[in-house]
Amino acid sequence: MSGMKRKRNVLNFKQKLEILQKLDKGEPASTDAEDVLNEENTISHSAALQSVETLLDYMGQRGFDYDDITAVRKICVDIRREMNKQQKQRRITNFLSSKC
Repeated sequence: MSGMKRKRNVLNFKQKLEILQKLDKGEPASTDAEDVLNEENTISHSAALQSVETLLDYMGQRGFDYDDITAVRKICVDIRREMNKQQKQRRITNFLSSKC
């Protein structure tokens, strides 16, 4: 891990200009900058789920409190629920686009 370089996220000129224009108008722009920078840092639901399940395994091996493990399990349920919701939306979209 020490040999890996971390990719820096930098706004391009157009993104900076749009944010500066919003600031000039008195509009908040901090969330816009964060959104642009975070677009490339999104993690897939399956990768998040795998990470949380790995954490659960670790917590079980190390004897964490039941309440802590329950909280992490709830995160797994939330991730699966979001995955299913997005999958259902994709199926509906695909079904509707194939019928037209």
